[in-house]
Amino acid sequence: MPDLLLELFSEEIPARMQAKAADDLRKMVTDKLVAEGLVYEGAKAFVTPRRLALTVHGIPARQPDLKQERKGPKVGAPDAAVQGFLKAAGLKSLDEAKIQRDPKGDFYIALMEKAGRPAIDVIAEIIPLIIRTFPWPKQMRWGERSARNGALTWVRPLHSIIATFGPETEEPEIVKFDVAGIEAGQTTYGHRFMAPSPIEVRRFDDYVSKLEAAKVVLDPERRKNIILEDAKELAFAQGFELVEDQVLLDEVAGLVEWPVVLMGSFDEEFLSIPGEVIRATIRNNQKCFVVRDPSLPHPLRGRVGEGGEQQDPVRDGPPPLTPPRKGEGSRLAPKFILTANVEATDGGKAIVAGNERVIRARLSDAKFFYETDLKTKLEDRLPKFAQIVFHEKLGTQAERIARIERLAAELAPLVGADVEKTKRAAQLAKADLLTEVVGEFPEVQGLMGRYYALAQGEDASVAAAIEDHYKPQGPTDRVPTDPVAIAVALADKLDTLVGFWAIDEKPTGSKDPYALRRAALGVAAIILKQGAKLPLQKILVQADRLQGLNILQAAITGGRSIPISAFVDQGIRILVDDVTSLRLVLSKRLDAIEKAFNEKAPAEDYELSRISDLLLFFADRLKVQLRDQGARHDLVDAVFALEGQDDLLMVVRRVEALGKFLDSDDGKNLLAGTKRASNILAIEEKKDKRKFDGAPDTSLFKVDEEKALAAAIAQVKAEASAAVAREDFASAMTAMAKLRPAVDAFFDKVKVNDDDAKVRENRLKLLNEIREATRAVADFSKIQD
Repeated sequence: MPDLLLELFSEEIPARMQAKAADDLRKMVTDKLVAEGLVYEGAKAFVTPRRLALTVHGIPARQPDLKQERKGPKVGAPDAAVQGFLKAAGLKSLDEAKIQRDPKGDFYIALMEKAGRPAIDVIAEIIPLIIRTFPWPKQMRWGERSARNGALTWVRPLHSIIATFGPETEEPEIVKFDVAGIEAGQTTYGHRFMAPSPIEVRRFDDYVSKLEAAKVVLDPERRKNIILEDAKELAFAQGFELVEDQVLLDEVAGLVEWPVVLMGSFDEEFLSIPGEVIRATIRNNQKCFVVRDPSLPHPLRGRVGEGGEQQDPVRDGPPPLTPPRKGEGSRLAPKFILTANVEATDGGKAIVAGNERVIRARLSDAKFFYETDLKTKLEDRLPKFAQIVFHEKLGTQAERIARIERLAAELAPLVGADVEKTKRAAQLAKADLLTEVVGEFPEVQGLMGRYYALAQGEDASVAAAIEDHYKPQGPTDRVPTDPVAIAVALADKLDTLVGFWAIDEKPTGSKDPYALRRAALGVAAIILKQGAKLPLQKILVQADRLQGLNILQAAITGGRSIPISAFVDQGIRILVDDVTSLRLVLSKRLDAIEKAFNEKAPAEDYELSRISDLLLFFADRLKVQLRDQGARHDLVDAVFALEGQDDLLMVVRRVEALGKFLDSDDGKNLLAGTKRASNILAIEEKKDKRKFDGAPDTSLFKVDEEKALAAAIAQVKAEASAAVAREDFASAMTAMAKLRPAVDAFFDKVKVNDDDAKVRENRLKLLNEIREATRAVADFSKIQD
């Protein structure tokens, strides 16, 4: 069967757009082919900086013939309707139509046959449309050609198109079409500098081999492998190890068509800069990799003292001039690896020298920034935060830092952290945002705060918390382990969540501009990873009160405009219209909230309404996380449906135990029996317009199965509740299993809707007791069959 070869040759495509463009081209072409009845065997797209290429294998030589029935008007319909039908169906008269018998009236049917077209003609129509509608993130117009021919837009000027079609055993044909004056052919070009001459190609294998000869590696994955393996080999040859960087590798592979790996060096004096800053400088400015020296231990992982003993930087503190750096286990070497796009006649000496010159200048800047930052203590930077707005409705960064500090102090005893160290860490956590290095390289925020904290003599736990309070930033990111870091990380994320909930800036659909889903997942990950037992609802209420204090304080001082709805959210009813009286009301409310926070008072209704919604958000995020781990989301719903289930650790443990129980025969049968009881109750409660709650009357039990079920329920309630109280959920499920025989026997032998109204009511109450007994562990009505 014929194959299609397509190449769109242009000026350099930005590296960040290449992978998606290749995927878009494959999908757009194959979708159009299938829509036209041309089902193919396989397709693969390729991309280099100057070309998008696609090969599609096993395309039929022509479309299949189509036979269609077209329904027309009823027999005897007005002439205008008949004539319209004949014209649409391509019939000359009704003699060419058939009559379809139908109880509602006979009607005309036209049998239409459409002969399939040659695939090459179909492709000639598809490709120009795809080129003109290609979804580049950014496009451009160029030259007089595009102005004359419909203003073609492309990511960069498009120079030529290859489009050939045919079987492997025959000479392929050129798919004839043009786009904005560019005619499809079979000519491409090799490497811009090393082989710029035109190349005539026929089919895919021929295309790949000729490009290779012309110094172009078509497959981006192969370019990545060449760069990675050559870089590792080059580093190893000099006794170093490559610091791998997948994101940088993807980008560099999109910058070259013929990768040539070279090594350069920089002055050792720059090693006084933290390794992450060196890496960021070289990576961001020159797209180069760094290497490390495995013979030199990383300062943060331990170093050798004067007496030969291994020193611990957490125990012994940082060296006097160079603070410890976090890395992969060893120090960086004063070398870097670059990827050129040409085989230079001098072996790359000029290319290396040029990169060294630029890197030297950039590292000089970084060293200046770093040394300048060290001259100012972190706490001395804090006053500037009063002038920086975090969010127009949530106040300044200074207000946010104060909230985080107070909330972290509340959390510290719950996670086993020192309160004073926690407060200090929370106070300094954001200070590095105002440093020169973080201003230049935002990706090292937090990390630089740790360096500066250690340099000024802060406690190691405080320094670690400054770095780790941003974590985890994704499912693969590490979770804080130091108790101080845990308290500050939780406070930071909970303040963010409660704040944006307070101003009704919640995630909607795919939009989450403030990364609230990530914050909630981070909270869940920290709690579950560290096994922290936290009463989440109470903590959220306290965080909400801190937000309320800021809102009211701003309203009293007139620091920013606060909507009236915010006052109502803080439990205030506006009954005055003069400013003085309003400020008096707000001041009293401010004092009340401050007192409630300090005394950890029970939540008020307006607080619970907002926090309840946020707890549901946590449940949804937890479902996502557990589902990724293979758990059932309906079990999370069943546990969260119980009142007071805000301890995420206990929720997960209960879900795990419930899942194991429901996988057993006892669990499956008890679930079926409980659902049967719930269904009967729902029907009878709807019929009687009342609830059948309350304890059943034992004197109305007529048969042994009723008595046995009542006794089993009493026993199970006691045992399951006791097991749940001591957090032994496996034993609670074992207790639940004792209900199964009694429930099965009850439904086998007992008629629920007895003729005696009192007996019927009593038996329905007994069914309700089954439902209530299972609620000791979960709401079984939320569990799917």
